[in-house]
Amino acid sequence: MSYRVRFTEEAEDDLLRLFDFLLERSGIAAALDALAAIRHALELLAFSPFSCRKAGQGDPFLRELVIGHGASGYVALFEIENGDTVTLLAVRHQREEDCH
Repeated sequence: MSYRVRFTEEAEDDLLRLFDFLLERSGIAAALDALAAIRHALELLAFSPFSCRKAGQGDPFLRELVIGHGASGYVALFEIENGDTVTLLAVRHQREEDCH
């Protein structure tokens, strides 16, 4: 089974924000490398979203994908909407204050 992965506007904004942050702090190579790592990891959602950890106790369809990169990495929050669609809701750096 294959899932269609769609991005909310907020998730797209997160990716741009993370890219811009790295671009300013570390340069274009680091920003492109991080974006490539995130995109590569997100490929998992197209065929195995249930392998990711649950994001809390309530909703079994709300999940998190941990993306290792460098000394830390990123966390992608997503929802398995139905039998064929996964929606990426947010992407945070693991060291961001609101990332839990």
